[in-house]
Amino acid sequence: MKIAFVGKGGSGKTTLSSLFVRHLAVHRAPVVAVDADINQHLGAALGLSEEEAAALPAMGAHLPLIKNYLRGTNPRITSADSMIKTTPPGQGSRLLRLCEDNPVYEACARPVRLDGGDIRLMATGPFTESDLGVACYHSKVGAVELCLNHLVDGPGEYLVVDMTAGSDSFASGMFTRFDLTFLVAEPTRKGVSVYRQYKEYARDFGVALKVVGNKVQGQDDIEFLRAEVGDDLLVTIGHSDWVRAMEKGRPVPFERLEVVNRQALESLREAADASYARRDWERYTRQMVHFHLRNAESWGNARAGADLAAQVDPDFVLDERFASAQPA
Repeated sequence: MKIAFVGKGGSGKTTLSSLFVRHLAVHRAPVVAVDADINQHLGAALGLSEEEAAALPAMGAHLPLIKNYLRGTNPRITSADSMIKTTPPGQGSRLLRLCEDNPVYEACARPVRLDGGDIRLMATGPFTESDLGVACYHSKVGAVELCLNHLVDGPGEYLVVDMTAGSDSFASGMFTRFDLTFLVAEPTRKGVSVYRQYKEYARDFGVALKVVGNKVQGQDDIEFLRAEVGDDLLVTIGHSDWVRAMEKGRPVPFERLEVVNRQALESLREAADASYARRDWERYTRQMVHFHLRNAESWGNARAGADLAAQVDPDFVLDERFASAQPA
């Protein structure tokens, strides 16, 4: 299943996404974590040193490899160069699976040892000096969107994406690629403002959204969040000595995370599992095509010098039948 963590800058979404990844690892679940934020901090939150985090390969730097692999033998895609971030799979395309080995993971993913086992970590890569003034960050997350469009996942498998802050997630169709989006909100007016934006933008696309209240100090904070977001409030997280120790570079075993916070993380997992069980694969594919056609008309056709609507396979539906199939 595919899970996103979003929220305003400083809300704690990277910390919460890293805690959720650790919780899944303790339960021996297969996990691929993706740092898609412009500020690349997920690696450090998962315990990597600054040098190890900086050495993570940037997915955007491997975009030609990703395109060539995913294209497969799809006759509707004339070349890898004609693929854009929204290109959907069709008959002959190669699909990604969370528990397999493939050239994309080999190039872009690195194992991270956590309590309970290894997870795979991928990163879009940070802004570089050469990007300044000539590129937007959405050009980097395009590699993530392309992979999400070609990812077929099963129950009990988790892709966890730490998204860019605020409402920037809506600059692409990637916000529709998730079974459940956890919006991390502090109990303040600014903290819930992103929730209102996200709720409004997501309404027409059936995006499943749950709020995780963070930095909650008491019942008054809980009541404030409940009044502002209603039933979308799933759990709240308070002060954590475990997190504070981790942020100081003094990690302790994950089993010492406070019981109430471990219970909150389990609530997140249960909500994600339930949301995956309700996935509408046809709608999922239809939304993928919708955003591809919009991007093709807006800029893709001009860039490719061709009508990219021809890349859409009208008879193809991405569904669970492909989850156990082996890549060609």
